[in-house]
Amino acid sequence: MNGGHMRIGEVASRTELSLRTIRHYEETGLVVPSARSQGGFRLYTEADVARLMVVRRMKPLGFTLDEMRALLEATDRLDDGEGQLPAGEREQLVERVRDFERAARQRVADLRTQLARAEEFATTLAERIESATSGR
Repeated sequence: MNGGHMRIGEVASRTELSLRTIRHYEETGLVVPSARSQGGFRLYTEADVARLMVVRRMKPLGFTLDEMRALLEATDRLDDGEGQLPAGEREQLVERVRDFERAARQRVADLRTQLARAEEFATTLAERIESATSGR
């Protein structure tokens, strides 16, 4: 780390994202490096890593890049406007984040159902193999 900044390789290691994925998220505007070194290397802060972790956690739940962007914009606005946002705007932003939280919980429940079905299928196959091989 250099003066609170990390290069993309360290960020990739910490987030378990590939360099290519991080660059893609930069191209789409989801996460922009906080700085560049004199040599032109991307430099990231802890806040940048936190943004990448939000994106990484949303991806397996099937959220689109636009949905990720919308959530990040809402949370950025809430963080940046702490105590300065008009009450109505704050309530709208909190409700938007709450909608994402509800959607995430529903998607997690759906994934649990899929996983249970997949485990049931694997167990059924194992039972068939056992049945077929024990009769020899």
